[in-house]
Amino acid sequence: MTTLSKIAWALIFVMMVLVFKKELAAQERYVLQKLKSEIVFDGLSNEPAWQDIEALPLIMFQPEYGGTLSQYTELKVAYDDNYLYFTGLMHDSQPDKWQVQFKRDDWKYNCDWLGLIIDTFNDKENTVVFATSPSGGRTDVAFSNDAKSVMSDMNLSWNTFWDVKTVTDEKAWYSEIRIPFSSLRFQEKGDEVVMGITAFRYISNLNESYDFAQPDIKHGFWGLYKASQAQEFVIRGVNSKNPAYITPYILGGLEQVNQLNDPGTDYQRVDKYKWNAGVDLKYRLSDNFTMDVSLNTDFAQVEADDQQVNLTRFSLFFPEKRLFFQERRSNFEFNFDQFNRLFYTRRIGIDRGSPVGIYGGGRIVGRVGSWDVGFLSMQAAPTENLFSENFAVMRFRKQVINSNSYIGGILTNRMDFKNNYNRAYGIDGIFRLFGDDYLNVMWVQSFENDNLNKPLSLDPSRIYLNWERRTAKGLGYDLSFSRAGSDYNPGMGYERRKDYSQYGVMVFHGWIPEKKFIYSHQLTLNTFQYMRNSDGSRESAELWLGWEFSTQENAGLKLTQKVIYDNLIKDFNLSENEFVPIGSYTFSNLKAEIYSPRGKTLSIGSILNIGPFYDGWINSVSISPRGTFNNRVELTGTYQFNMVTFSDRDMEYNAHVFRLKGVLGFSNKLSFAAFVQYNSAIDAVLANARLRYNPKEGTDLYIVYNEGYNTERYRDIPALPISNIRTIMLKYTYTFIL
Repeated sequence: MTTLSKIAWALIFVMMVLVFKKELAAQERYVLQKLKSEIVFDGLSNEPAWQDIEALPLIMFQPEYGGTLSQYTELKVAYDDNYLYFTGLMHDSQPDKWQVQFKRDDWKYNCDWLGLIIDTFNDKENTVVFATSPSGGRTDVAFSNDAKSVMSDMNLSWNTFWDVKTVTDEKAWYSEIRIPFSSLRFQEKGDEVVMGITAFRYISNLNESYDFAQPDIKHGFWGLYKASQAQEFVIRGVNSKNPAYITPYILGGLEQVNQLNDPGTDYQRVDKYKWNAGVDLKYRLSDNFTMDVSLNTDFAQVEADDQQVNLTRFSLFFPEKRLFFQERRSNFEFNFDQFNRLFYTRRIGIDRGSPVGIYGGGRIVGRVGSWDVGFLSMQAAPTENLFSENFAVMRFRKQVINSNSYIGGILTNRMDFKNNYNRAYGIDGIFRLFGDDYLNVMWVQSFENDNLNKPLSLDPSRIYLNWERRTAKGLGYDLSFSRAGSDYNPGMGYERRKDYSQYGVMVFHGWIPEKKFIYSHQLTLNTFQYMRNSDGSRESAELWLGWEFSTQENAGLKLTQKVIYDNLIKDFNLSENEFVPIGSYTFSNLKAEIYSPRGKTLSIGSILNIGPFYDGWINSVSISPRGTFNNRVELTGTYQFNMVTFSDRDMEYNAHVFRLKGVLGFSNKLSFAAFVQYNSAIDAVLANARLRYNPKEGTDLYIVYNEGYNTERYRDIPALPISNIRTIMLKYTYTFIL
């Protein structure tokens, strides 16, 4: 019996057990109280209507789980016909140490927070977060996949319409958050809506978090944002409206490009004046369905990507920051291990790192019965390398067996008008077996023109099986099997390797002590290997042992000792001149990550990687300081130095990355952000600056400046210009609500 057959039979056995497994006991539900009279939305909850609302029972979540609250805090949630309200009274014995945010969506540790987390569909998978600080700034965030992995499941670019008012005095700060029901996606059953709700207060100076819903400490700090940990609330008699949001934009500016002249003897500057206009439409088809339409889509205001030095033989992964792709993003996710995924939105409107024009497109997301549904279609403009292409995806998921289990499917289609296409379908399931044990099953096949496209073969197929225990306390494990066939090519996705089989085992044990200097620590043993399907040889493997801990003040250290095997069948190029030759390599190196208390006004983090590297030696270090000054200025810097030496081959590769980000918050409506990067691997300095005026949600004025500078100008003849390209753009958007 083959390995695949054994896995299949084991999977069938598990599925049979699941079918006969009874549903877990339903959570006791609270009934959300409705305001009996009008209130004044001013930040203070002193009206008679608020006095009738019971305060939420709070616990200390960290650093002492279940401990006594050191600062008096009163949080209340209520609603009326149009809005969900959340109010907080936060006493503080040290108001001079408040830390705040002014810039929209400035999510950070060193800030005092009041937040409401809502699982609007009560699907135990997705939450949206509405948070503010004593300054009254607004930050909204979305989490998917039950916040399993913060790196991939947290969406900082998600935005919606809501308001906040905040008042401060010498002993406390007070806040009211008002969220229109029209900004939330939910499902009505009769006259009732069920949502999961978690509320929290975070005191940065003390690193104390007070929470309602009492998430289990075994999930660690990020358990607070898990939809599965939220308290279920019944809301009766919601009469939400379905407004249409029409957001036109106008954009104009100057682009200056230095181009080589026809004789090839010098560079000359070419000025290009640009203007553009377009419109976005958002309309709630129903309480649980939203349609978005975009014409002449533009993303000029989006922040530049962080520069990275690639010391691997795989392509780099960059997160999606464009707002249009953020609405209910989890409806479209079909993610495997690491960053591998069938649908990667940066395939749309970006080619080889450069922007591609988008004529427009549409998206519909929502729920039909117990099915989550998403459909997206975008039409991209042609480029020098590509014809005009259409990108389409349909995704659907259904809750089955218990509240934490799903089955679903996906269809993707990328095609142009020259009979070139790439299509894929996939089916998946995630099942909560018992306790914190989950089984994830995924099957995909891709087809494209000029391929054999054999549906009964494993060649165009992608398989992923994963059994894990999701916990940060006690024994945990993660067992995985992954396979990609020789013809598998996700034209709308991201895949690091081709034609391989992967086996992985991770075992860990976590401790979360009480009333100790060390807040939590964990030991991890992880091993995995990749095999080539073509001949069964081992392509690469890793075995590593790690230990990490964090303190009561949110400082921490992580140590990882790795043993790495890599079998190269072609040279691995670090740059044009430095490379690792074909061969088999086994080496071991040490990685250390350390950070100071992250809730303070000044903090620093550092990463060190040292040891053998193929047939050479690596010394890599990065230092990242952060400072907040007068609560209005924040500076974040990163310097990374990588030195790889191959003494036997008299070869050395050095790469530097420097990043400096600055944020100046003039007010909650006006902010300035600047971003300068140096990357020696591309011999360039990149600068990005954005002035944003946001008087209210849906109305924005951006002034955006971008420039790319050459550093080693004399590496070519003729000498390169100081500046490659310079742009300055003004973009204005205004939302009409009908």
